[in-house]
Amino acid sequence: MPPRWPREPDRKDPDYRKIDDRMNFAIHVAIAASINSGLWFFHILKATDWEWLPGLTFSWTGILLVHLIYITAIANYSDPSKSI
Repeated sequence: MPPRWPREPDRKDPDYRKIDDRMNFAIHVAIAASINSGLWFFHILKATDWEWLPGLTFSWTGILLVHLIYITAIANYSDPSKSI
């Protein structure tokens, strides 16, 4: 069941930005997991010699880790209209 938003979605709303960024991250994780697991499945099934596959997996995991760190620790979700 998708999350329900109680008011009109607006990217200027800090709560909306926060949940939007987290849903965006979840989509990125799902895409990375499905592509990566598919590649590993065929790599094992066909006994291929894809030496680039571990590098791709580790880099993609690193990118996802940086994305996670950004949305949890760096992103500022405070209301810009309330500052000053």
